[in-house]
Amino acid sequence: MLFIDSASAIAEVENRDLLVKRNRYPVLPLPLAAMALYMLQATTPGVGAGNRASMRGGGPLVTLIDPGQGLWQLLWANVPYGKPATRGALPWMRATSTSEAGQQRYPEHAHPAEMFFGMPRRLRLVADGVCVTGVIQRIHGISYAGWLHPLSPYRRKKVGDVWRSEQSAPGPFGYRNWLGVTVALPHEDESLARRAAMVREWQVRRPDLPARVIVAGWSMDNMKPRDFVYSSPPLLRLDDAALYGVVGMIEAAEQIALALRAALVPVLSEGEAREAVREAFYAETEPVFERLATGLTAVNITETAREWLDAMAKAAIRLFEANALPGLADRDQKSQEAIIGSYRFLRANLAGTGKYGAKAREQLGLPREGARKTEEPA
Repeated sequence: MLFIDSASAIAEVENRDLLVKRNRYPVLPLPLAAMALYMLQATTPGVGAGNRASMRGGGPLVTLIDPGQGLWQLLWANVPYGKPATRGALPWMRATSTSEAGQQRYPEHAHPAEMFFGMPRRLRLVADGVCVTGVIQRIHGISYAGWLHPLSPYRRKKVGDVWRSEQSAPGPFGYRNWLGVTVALPHEDESLARRAAMVREWQVRRPDLPARVIVAGWSMDNMKPRDFVYSSPPLLRLDDAALYGVVGMIEAAEQIALALRAALVPVLSEGEAREAVREAFYAETEPVFERLATGLTAVNITETAREWLDAMAKAAIRLFEANALPGLADRDQKSQEAIIGSYRFLRANLAGTGKYGAKAREQLGLPREGARKTEEPA
């Protein structure tokens, strides 16, 4: 029960535990049990009466600064500046706090170290001295409120709303997800998304030292794990002009991806098939994006925008042809005409004359080409 991806009791009874089997770990060495317990307490959703969620909710996205200098430096880079704590700061080293009457624990009620060692679930490990053999659970653990965890990005629906931790989404974490997580939005504190405190603080602590950001977390549907996210993008150090340039590059990619998706209407059915090609577009262009974004400055911003537009166009054409051309000669005339029309629609947008292409150029700060009407595939 310490592992989030373990089959539930109902799944076992109904024999639905096909991919993740039951009874994977009949016993656990103490270090492994501690790591599993930590992960559960840090990411658990609140499901069922009295089962409290972690202070970041279920399945929070976690971002860690990685200077690339080994484990100790990775850990130390993600510890906020503060005051030393005593053992009494750890929730399991004092009398058990409960929440059966709706009690909540706010930041002013505890030492900041509790952000790293929250205890929303009341769990006691049963050990035989060298290994853990079972778990005893009680409901009404600590109910956290008002905490801003330094290792997670936060979002809000509108300015003035309460910040809520970013939750992990299923699927790959690519450059289109960087904004507000590894790349600051312009005027970050006034925006709707804010990077984790340690990501922001690192650029002040060590402006001279390059680093990457480990992005990871369980994507959850209540207590059902959907996916585990893991990525390690670079931490970009951008001046204002370069920051706006990167934002424009990501937004332009969204427009080209939409144009590609629309062009595939006569080829692929709606839903997962077209979405898979869209994801392939992002995956194929990611190495180019990372290279260009890392070297972006106010001086080369226009040159970079043109190179990025060219790279996206090549990827979009390649993916369209890979999905549309095989078997084209065997299709009926009407289908062939629809595919050819879609090909023209895509190329027109890549040239900047369709609505998606025009928006992409605008977001990149490039001049628009001559307007020409291009019908979107029906």
